[in-house]
Amino acid sequence: MTSNGLSKVLPALICVMTLSGPALAQQSGGGLFGDIFKPPANVQNDAAATAQQSELLMRVERIENQLRQLTGQIEQLQYRNQQLEQQLGARGGAVPPTAVAPAVPRPGVGTAAVPPGRRSDAFDPTEDPGAPGSPQPLGSPASASVAPPRPTGAPLDIGGAQRPGAQPTALPASTPKDLFDLGYSYVQRQDYPAAEQTFRQFLQAYPGDRLTPDATYLLGESLYLRQTYKEAAEQFLQVSTKYPNATKAPDALLRLGQSLAALNEREAACATFAEVDRKFPRATSSLRQAVEREQKRAGC
Repeated sequence: MTSNGLSKVLPALICVMTLSGPALAQQSGGGLFGDIFKPPANVQNDAAATAQQSELLMRVERIENQLRQLTGQIEQLQYRNQQLEQQLGARGGAVPPTAVAPAVPRPGVGTAAVPPGRRSDAFDPTEDPGAPGSPQPLGSPASASVAPPRPTGAPLDIGGAQRPGAQPTALPASTPKDLFDLGYSYVQRQDYPAAEQTFRQFLQAYPGDRLTPDATYLLGESLYLRQTYKEAAEQFLQVSTKYPNATKAPDALLRLGQSLAALNEREAACATFAEVDRKFPRATSSLRQAVEREQKRAGC
């Protein structure tokens, strides 16, 4: 072969070897081309894990922002509800003078002459129609102010709503512990609506009490057991972030993960379950076992 022929063939051979190098390296699994074109597996795995963790953190942050927005909306609704209750109390709490004024005899009633044939101590409603015991028309304030008796064991009406025409009655004075125990008794009796109402009243009346973290957790528990998962997640998140050293903080983080899983937020739920081991390495064995069960159930 002449020198002109070699000069034409050599570039073609070099091009073929360059293009076939990666393919040969993939087939052989090693060699010179395998070492050049095969990327390190650990670098690829670390990059994928970092990207997955970043995505999970972003989703958790988005959920936290949504929960904060829901918290603001709930506080606005509670404020409007309180204003409406005050307006209703101002309208329905005004008692006519005949309902509260003491019954005093009209001038001349006590000294009036007694008709012949009637005892002097007999009661005559025609002389004093406003006296106690006189016939009253139906629907009068005197009859409307009498409230029906509360059945034994029935929950107290702590909503603040007044019946039309009824006098506003204040709840008996109680300590924070008494109100907390009342709400806890509702949880034990599985009366979760009454428990929610009681613990909301506790948190509004005693926001800085030492029982506030436990009351917040039990409020979330009463919502979770009624499958109100969004509001429950809000309460559990508040316990785990605002009271991280509370006794119920590990349980609240577990319940937060369960609430997120119930809302089909699987990745955020798995990240929350992982936070239990990271934040509370000394958690009880029963709590750790519960976390493992929930991780398997969520497919983490």
